[in-house]
Amino acid sequence: MKGKYKVAVAMSGGVDSTAAAIILKEKGYEVIGLFMKLYDRSFPSVRACFGPDEERIERVERICRILKIPLYVIDLSDKFKKYVIEYFRKEYLSGRTPNPCIRCNSKVKFGFLVEEAKKRLEFEIFSTGHHVRVEKKKGRYLLKKAHDTSKDQSYFLYALSQDQLSFSVFPAGDYLKEDLRKLVASYGIEPIKESQDFISGKSYSILFKKEEMKEGIIVDKGGRVLGRHRGIVNYTIGQRRGLGISSSRPLYVIDIDPEKNRIVVGHKEELFSKGLIAKKVNLVSIPEIRKPIRAMVKIRQQHKEAPATLYPEKDAVKVIFDKPQMAVTPGQSAVFYDGDMVIGGGVIESKI
Repeated sequence: MKGKYKVAVAMSGGVDSTAAAIILKEKGYEVIGLFMKLYDRSFPSVRACFGPDEERIERVERICRILKIPLYVIDLSDKFKKYVIEYFRKEYLSGRTPNPCIRCNSKVKFGFLVEEAKKRLEFEIFSTGHHVRVEKKKGRYLLKKAHDTSKDQSYFLYALSQDQLSFSVFPAGDYLKEDLRKLVASYGIEPIKESQDFISGKSYSILFKKEEMKEGIIVDKGGRVLGRHRGIVNYTIGQRRGLGISSSRPLYVIDIDPEKNRIVVGHKEELFSKGLIAKKVNLVSIPEIRKPIRAMVKIRQQHKEAPATLYPEKDAVKVIFDKPQMAVTPGQSAVFYDGDMVIGGGVIESKI
């Protein structure tokens, strides 16, 4: 295969995507760079993963000159605003906590970017700097954890379809992060500080209109008023800080009620749930779940996987943990693993 295929690499200017381009070039592939222009000038002045773009474009242009590969800038700002920002806003206003990275990967990066790039360019393979691996087995593409498990990003890619996985390669997934840094440095490319934040400082309120952030009451499970909140978009399940309530024991957000515009708080033990219902399920390693199966389940990127049983339900999967888990959050994703292989995952609809 080496030297016979043209690979389009989604480049951000960071170590991982730069290393992916280098590895593929050194293996003899014809490499072209793609940059997703996501920033819309209607956004308020904010530092975020999606912009502003100017400095990043300049950096990626410098990298591509060093690597002697062409770069194409694809404007997806309208698509990003419609399918990621508006989705994010709608979910938060509904009292849920979405994961914009998962949405962006499946809809925008592996969807619209490839689609728009192919309208003007010819390439057979698509690549990113994600720390994951893909393996084909018995006619099915399997998504697996990265060699460097401390940097694994399979949680963010569980929603990719078999078609998307079939034309994608992830060179960074076979290396340790430190080795990738050394590789990039060997080309004289200076490192930059890499941020994982959707919006710098996680100040999401900037995406909402003033009238959308109505103040309301903070109550306990019995309905007793304990304080006031600054708009439900400023809160998420498990939050402890910023409640503005004096209490002899720490209080946490245990529920968000958008219909009554109120935040429900309780003590830590009230945050635990025995399970969850996941919808919008995408199965990767298997075509369907016909009977209960065992899996390790991750309910957010920083969550330590927990053993559980998966039960098939109509248009959903019920997850029952061996031990109750803390802060099961509607809107976040639950991803199911069998060892280092992603079984699949879905969006948490409700806790049990």
